[in-house]
Amino acid sequence: MKKNPIPSKTQKVIKVNSIKTPLLGSPSESSLKKIHQKLVTGLQGYVKKNGFNKVVLGLSGGIDSALTLKITIDALGAGNVAALILPELGVSSEENINHAKTLAAFFKIKTYYQPINTVGIDFSLAPWKPSHHAEMNTKSRIRSVLLYSYANTKNALVLGTSNKSEIQLGYGTKYGDLAADIEVIGNLYKTEVYALAEYLHLPQEIIDKAPTAELEAGQTDEQDLGAPYAILDTILNHLSAGENSKAITKMGFPLGLVDNIQKRMENNRHKSEMPPILAIS
Repeated sequence: MKKNPIPSKTQKVIKVNSIKTPLLGSPSESSLKKIHQKLVTGLQGYVKKNGFNKVVLGLSGGIDSALTLKITIDALGAGNVAALILPELGVSSEENINHAKTLAAFFKIKTYYQPINTVGIDFSLAPWKPSHHAEMNTKSRIRSVLLYSYANTKNALVLGTSNKSEIQLGYGTKYGDLAADIEVIGNLYKTEVYALAEYLHLPQEIIDKAPTAELEAGQTDEQDLGAPYAILDTILNHLSAGENSKAITKMGFPLGLVDNIQKRMENNRHKSEMPPILAIS
């Protein structure tokens, strides 16, 4: 279940310069240093507590997986980290594929390249025709299957690469890219991901790229979600602090955008929860 159905490419996107109220700022350099240290020690502790040495993650060439990789190497050492590069040929951009390969080579980690086109599911054999929405989600779940196949084979943990903005919005596929043993950057809003990536000197060309789930050609997060992360994160932060949509709208944010974000949070909360167990007493 990925997000809401993928929106029209003509969806209006709210621009940063149209918002007059202050937006969520970047953490200070000292705060970024503490965040990095906490993530490193937290990952070290979790891996050790669960009796593992090795981890694996999907490397897309985007900023989230790049930052997750850097933190993981700082925590566990390059020799304990493997990355799977799992593009969809014809959809994933050559730029992203090349960035993923370049990162893996730079950090000298074990890497496996496997286009998902050759391991797809033939739904023509099923007694139903999957919707476009379902087909998009299936791509993400194929990647998850490959990651867990590797993890089971190598006795490794699967690291998630989703950020706090995506998790709160439900902008991800249940049992797809949201499937992981631990979310390394899941407490960082996307704007904080950018700030930490800058602090850790990740390649500028990766930082500057428009973020995309890349489940279909031309897709961008901004088009899917209706606004840049600077705006989305500010609204998410206010909603998480318990402020209502009316109060947030009075700050200068469009009511339609605030309501849409709130509905996404409510409707997709199940994506970040374990399945409930029904009571019998």
